[in-house]
Parts: sequence; structure tokens; C-alpha cells
Amino acid sequence: MYVKQISVFMENRPGRLAEITKILSENSVDIRAINIADTTDFGILRMIVDDEENAEKVLRGNNMTANISDVIAISISDSVGAFSNVIELLKDKNISIEYIYSFIGEKSSKAVIVLKTSDLDLSINVLRENGVNVLSKEDVNNLDYAK
Repeated sequence: MYVKQISVFMENRPGRLAEITKILSENSVDIRAINIADTTDFGILRMIVDDEENAEKVLRGNNMTANISDVIAISISDSVGAFSNVIELLKDKNISIEYIYSFIGEKSSKAVIVLKTSDLDLSINVLRENGVNVLSKEDVNNLDYAK
């Protein structure tokens, strides 16, 4: 059960993120989670959105390098040690984590963690076998957020 993520290669300059988010907004794409990994000259913007195919289309239509990839989203207790326990499960199966980011809604006692691992299928199996709630795209889009 994968969640689709849109990744955008972007120059590291003032206003570039505003341009990207405006394009998405003008095309009715809702950003659910966002992360930027940057260097001095460029960055990779990663997002979970409600319509990744439309996001990719409109970004590419505006001469941006964008692609869709699979990631895992899990829901865990927002408590001390919960995240560490999940990471231990993956470590025990020799699964490496390529990157990670998270988000939480104010009305929720759960944190949502987005993971890209070296083996997505094995990761999902290990997590499910150990009672970790692996989310679908629909689950992520229907999370209860504070208004």
C-alpha cells in the first residue's frame, strides 16, 4: 500500500517555493505534507498532495522537473518512543531509510510519518506484521486536521 509523492527539482532562490505553491494552488492541488532537502544551489521539494497526477502535469507544463514516486505513510502514536520502535523494526530487517518527514493534525493524537526505504514492500510487510498502521492515499487525504 503505497502513497504517491510528487518530487520537484528546484533552484535555491528567493520566491521559487512561492511560485511552485501558487501554481499548485491555482490548479486546485491541495498539499498535505511538504519537505525540502537543499544544498547551496538547488533543492528537492517533496510533497504529498491530493492529486499527484495533476500536480506533475501542471508543474511540468510550467517547465519544472517533477516526478511521482512511491513512499510509505504510517500512523503512530504521538508519544515518546513510538517512532524509535518503528525504526528498530526496519533496522532489524536491514532496511535502510533514504529519507523521512512527518506531519500531525492538531486534533489528532497520531503522527503521520512518510518513509522512503530501500525496500518498500518488505517495509510494509514488517510494519504491518508488527501492528503498525500503514496508510493508503485515501487515509492520508482523509486525516482530521484542525481548521
